[in-house]
Amino acid sequence: MRLGAHHEDGQATVELVGLLPLLLAVALTGATVLAGQAASEQAGQAAEAAAIAGIQGGDPRRAARDALPDRRQSNADVAIDGSRITVTVRPRTPLPFLASALEATATADAGPEPSP
Repeated sequence: MRLGAHHEDGQATVELVGLLPLLLAVALTGATVLAGQAASEQAGQAAEAAAIAGIQGGDPRRAARDALPDRRQSNADVAIDGSRITVTVRPRTPLPFLASALEATATADAGPEPSP
């Protein structure tokens, strides 16, 4: 050891411990964004399935729920207004207080295009 040199044993450990909260925040944010994207995709697929069922004379509400994964069915709302079906899915996120902000809504029509 040289005279005047600083002793830096444990510096990497201290830096890692200081960085862990930031890494955790980044991981939770990433997981939350992915959950929101998945909810958006699932809402679109469920709305399409419901519209197809409506066109074919089936039950649009049931088709929408069947198109969702089991774990999402309790977090979904299906609204039917004439031939328009709207599906709203609330994602399950590691940060539950953000679930309502990341709610995904998709709409599909099960009827002819309206005339201008």
